[in-house]
Amino acid sequence: MRRINERGFTLIELMITIAIIGVLAAIAIPAYQDYTIRAQATEGLTLSTAVQAAVVDYYDQTGNWPTSISGGGTALNYAAAPSGNYVTAIATNAGAITITYGNKANAAISAKTLSLNVYTTTAGDVAWVCGNSTNSPAGATAVGAGTTSVANKYLPKACQL
Repeated sequence: MRRINERGFTLIELMITIAIIGVLAAIAIPAYQDYTIRAQATEGLTLSTAVQAAVVDYYDQTGNWPTSISGGGTALNYAAAPSGNYVTAIATNAGAITITYGNKANAAISAKTLSLNVYTTTAGDVAWVCGNSTNSPAGATAVGAGTTSVANKYLPKACQL
């Protein structure tokens, strides 16, 4: 009598495979969500680079820190503050830059802020420290400080504690 070889998977093998995929998905989805929120927060840093340069330029020319992005007096010469898909506003006060998230941003960072704090060194250089980071240059003096309300896990790596 000839024996027929059966091919395929048993029910238990399929159940184990589905369980493994379920566990991997349960771990990967929250990690991916944190990654996408952190990418949205990074847009604010990208948009703020031009404002950082303008703030330093203003300080070099006047010896004072700008009090706003647009307007007269001690303001930068922006017609309107930069904004993007996830950033609703960028503001400056006494040199510190505050980025406010909104628009299409995830609810975890929507209406929250990220600050770029300005420091000066004894050589007269300007340095920026973002978010909750404590990596200020040695011997530098804090000039302007804003507040960061975005949760630490959603901040770009350079801005985390």
